[in-house]
Amino acid sequence: MKASVLHKFGTPPTFEEIADPVCGPNSVVIELKACGVCRSDYHAWSGSDPDVKLPHIMGHELAGIIAETGSGIKRFSVGDHVTVPFILGCGICSDCQTGNSTICDKQKTIGFTVSGGFAQFVEIYFADFNLVRLPCSLGFETAAAMGCRVTTAFRALTDRACLLPGEWLAVYGCGGIGTSAILIAKALGAKVIGIDINSLALEKARDLGADIVLDSAKFPNIWQEVRELTNGGVHVSVDALGIEETFQNSIRSLRKLGRHIQIGMPTGNNANVSLALLDLIYSRQLKVIGTRGMASSGFSSLLTMIDEGSIKLDSLISKKLKLSQVSEALSQFGKRSEAGITIINNFSM
Repeated sequence: MKASVLHKFGTPPTFEEIADPVCGPNSVVIELKACGVCRSDYHAWSGSDPDVKLPHIMGHELAGIIAETGSGIKRFSVGDHVTVPFILGCGICSDCQTGNSTICDKQKTIGFTVSGGFAQFVEIYFADFNLVRLPCSLGFETAAAMGCRVTTAFRALTDRACLLPGEWLAVYGCGGIGTSAILIAKALGAKVIGIDINSLALEKARDLGADIVLDSAKFPNIWQEVRELTNGGVHVSVDALGIEETFQNSIRSLRKLGRHIQIGMPTGNNANVSLALLDLIYSRQLKVIGTRGMASSGFSSLLTMIDEGSIKLDSLISKKLKLSQVSEALSQFGKRSEAGITIINNFSM
């Protein structure tokens, strides 16, 4: 099969021919039809994710057709159209059995601990437990756009933060994860402030329904502006980048009893941050909530909202590329937010 293989961190992946994956008894092999390119792939590419061992195939926002099933697979068949969460729970442990497979101790993560979707075929482990069958109305590109960023944002806002209609949400970083959060928050009836330094990302945020967009470079303390605009602070704030600046601004934007959601993955020097515990967390009685991915059991509610038309994922897709152009997609990341979601939809070139 053709694949984009990373041989050295921080260098362009090589588009090459490699052996097809071998299907294990509890796995399926999927023929890729679409795969998103995410900031987390950038972390893998740059060597910031310690789970990634070289040589490696990245890509974790995927959709395709089952090409082969293992002997133990009972719920799915060759030809099924499927997607899958990037965190593959074992399906057996107590965490998985209670709907919390994103913290499974035996998890495999597509595109990080195991080979991912920047290839023509990929093996999916624990497939009966993790696969999500796509409705006929949902195309492969839209399903890929639903991948890590939309599902993570959906769980973050609906399950972890319990965002309510009429509440204010601040989103720090209006790239793929941030714009996904904006789209979902508006569908939930919230009021949204999108914050970034990239004018294209802010334009995308406005197009997706953000009530207010702010260029943080224009304000010495952006969190003060957010608190003034919302008469005391937002109810929920998202750090969609994972750097100390956005984390600190997010925390400080909150009103009393507010909820901070950490979606952006902190890496390098941003893995440990300072925190004004007394003045913020203790005195304002704030919640600091971590979130990562979404279990396959959480997809049904999201798919219902997509099918009803309240969440329109096609509006998130900003670019479509060939597999050989993965480097071009990765280059958009760094400290700037990408404007929308890039999809790989041609795996033969």
